[in-house]
Amino acid sequence: MNSPQAPPAPPLYRLRWLALAAVLVAEIMDLIDATVVGIAAPSIRDDLGGDGTTIQWIAAGYTLAFAVGLITGGRLGDLYGRRRMFLVGLVGFIVASALCGFATSPEMLIGSRVVQGLFGAVLIPQGFGIVKSMFPPAELGKAFGAFGPTIGLAVIVAPILGGALIAWDLAGAGWRTVFLINLPVGLICLVLAARALPESRSADGPRPDPVGALLVSAGLVLLVFPLVQGRELGWPAWILWMLAASVPVLAGFAAHQLRRRRAGRSPLVEPALFRQRAFTAGMIVGLVFFAGMVGMILVLGLYLQLGLHFTPLQAGLAQAPWAVGVAIGAGLSGAVLGPRFGRSVVQVGAVLMAAGIGGTLLTLALVDGPVSGWQLAPALLLCGFGMGLFMSPYFDIVLAGVSLPMVGSASGVLNANQQLGGAAGVAVLGTIFFTLFDAGDATGAVEAALWATGGLILLSGLLAGLLPRRARAEAELVG
Repeated sequence: MNSPQAPPAPPLYRLRWLALAAVLVAEIMDLIDATVVGIAAPSIRDDLGGDGTTIQWIAAGYTLAFAVGLITGGRLGDLYGRRRMFLVGLVGFIVASALCGFATSPEMLIGSRVVQGLFGAVLIPQGFGIVKSMFPPAELGKAFGAFGPTIGLAVIVAPILGGALIAWDLAGAGWRTVFLINLPVGLICLVLAARALPESRSADGPRPDPVGALLVSAGLVLLVFPLVQGRELGWPAWILWMLAASVPVLAGFAAHQLRRRRAGRSPLVEPALFRQRAFTAGMIVGLVFFAGMVGMILVLGLYLQLGLHFTPLQAGLAQAPWAVGVAIGAGLSGAVLGPRFGRSVVQVGAVLMAAGIGGTLLTLALVDGPVSGWQLAPALLLCGFGMGLFMSPYFDIVLAGVSLPMVGSASGVLNANQQLGGAAGVAVLGTIFFTLFDAGDATGAVEAALWATGGLILLSGLLAGLLPRRARAEAELVG
């Protein structure tokens, strides 16, 4: 008797690689806009005026709005369709970028940056869900593996691009070009997305959770605002009280999510996500890793410009070997090593990145007089290579077992976790750096911060032992 044949596999989505390109372009736009303002800040102040606090908020307004909106933004895709929310977020991001580029006052620029961050929080979390819906399991690792190097390269290339655009001064636009560049790039991305992205949403028809959205937004404001602004404000008591208050508010949000699930209603964040080993361990690893990575980018950029008096373009170019290393490491990891060795590649990447940080410290110690970009290049190349090895398999391992109905929620939480880690790294490592720098010891400042950064990267590699050995689809989450 013949056994029944398995149903034929559904046909592969023909435009999946083109759609992935659209998602990655959106990631690049967001990451560049999140980091490039540090390069443009002096030019903005010279043109629009404003004090130091005003200039800080041009960067902080985006970061805070983006981080606070991510969890809710990710869930909107599950509710109303990921393609629809991607397009809404992208159009809003382009319009807000134009408003930033044509701002006539610091207040208008800050407000436009907040709007830009909120639309970015709608746009970015849809990417993982769209990718999950398009690719078969055999190709999913390669698709998710593209996110890591894209994120790493965009963050490192942003200072180079920002410095080049300002130096170019196209049509006398100066600093405005760092925002206006989003118009042609965003329109290209919009055409790609409208043509190639398939629609997908949660099949179980989840309902909105306004109370959960309010609680998580309030909790993240209380948590992220002190991390973003605490160092600049000198850590006053009310900032520390905000940090303390975030704990009960976020605990109340968690309790509310559990109550909704037990009552049979869809929560904003699915509690079952945190019963999945890969996702929970990935959150811990990512928090520590992104704190070290973003903190090092800040510290190195500050040292090159404030300590060695490099121009913004020179500082960006000095970090180019780092970007080259990321590209090489990510290519090798994504194509060969990651699919075969999984978690071990993440751990080796962390060790090599920490070795690159150690090489940077050794260079600073051995060079007699001010160090040059060429002298830093070998260590930064190794640092980038390790970073590329780490990030390429990381997202694949963390997201492989998340079922499609919950992937919007998962990606919102994962992106928010990255933002939280980055903000914490900037707060802690920035405080270490400026405490010694303000005392007149620029070299000691960067060395102390780099020692702390290396420790964080090594710790993330140690914690990566909690991850599954390889990406695999675990049991479907209850939706």
